[in-house]
Amino acid sequence: MELNLRRPLAFLDLETTGINVSTDRIVEISVLKLYPGGMQEWMSTRINPEMPIPPKATAIHGITDADVTDAPKFREIAKKLIAFLEGTDLAGYNAIKFDIPVLAEEFLRINMDFNFLKRKYIDVQVIFHKKEQRTLAAAYQFYCKKELENAHSSMADTQATFDVLKAQLDRYDDLENDVEKLAEFSSFNNNVDFAGRIIYDENGVEIFNFGKHKGKSVEKVFAEDPSYYSWMMNGDFPLYTKKILTEIKLRSFGKGRS
Repeated sequence: MELNLRRPLAFLDLETTGINVSTDRIVEISVLKLYPGGMQEWMSTRINPEMPIPPKATAIHGITDADVTDAPKFREIAKKLIAFLEGTDLAGYNAIKFDIPVLAEEFLRINMDFNFLKRKYIDVQVIFHKKEQRTLAAAYQFYCKKELENAHSSMADTQATFDVLKAQLDRYDDLENDVEKLAEFSSFNNNVDFAGRIIYDENGVEIFNFGKHKGKSVEKVFAEDPSYYSWMMNGDFPLYTKKILTEIKLRSFGKGRS
C-alpha cells in the first residue's frame, strides 16, 4: 500500500557512537524523503563525531574512526539537513526514543533551533511491537518476506523501515493510512520532552514524571522550589529536556510580570 500523504514524510536512521542520548554522537545519517505522489529523495552521509567510536559500536555498524576521519562534522551538514527536512513529518524505527532525541541533541550542541514540536512522528517499531513483538530484521522478514542485508547500515535500515511501514498498512485493515493517525498509534505516552522526564497530565499541564516531584506541575515546582530548576540544568539531563524546562520557566516568569 502506498502512503497517503498531505505533506512530505522523512524516514530517518542514525548510526552512533553508542546509545546514550545525552553524550553519544552521530557517525552516519540517512534520510529518505517521500513526497505526496510518491517521489523519493535521499540524503545520506557519514559524520565525524569528534570523539572516538568505541569498538562495541563499530562491531554493530561497522564504522571505524578511519572511516569518518575526512567526513564532515555535524555542524557542517546541519543547515543542509534542516533544509532537507523542512515541512516534513518524521518516521523511523525506534526513532521516538532514540534517533529523534539524538538528532535534537546534535542541533542543540551547535545552537541551531530545529522545531521538533510542530511535526508528527511515526515509529514503525512501536507499530510492530504493538502488533507482533519483534526486531527490524524480523519485521522485514515477517512483513516483506525478505532477508535484511547490510543490517545496521543506516541506508539499508532506512529503506527497510519504509518498506515495512507500507507492508504494515497492507496487512492491518485497522491501521489508517494517515500520518496523524499513524503518529497517534506510534505514541506510547504523552511526553513533553523526548526523554519522558516531563509529560502532560489529563488537562494538558506539564508535570514531572520522575523523582520527588513526580506528578506535580513543573510551573508550581519551580515557584515553590526554585533550586530544582538549577539542579536539573546542572544535572546529566538531555539538552532538549533542559530546553523545555527553560521555556516553561520563562513562560512562568512572563505570567508573573503580567
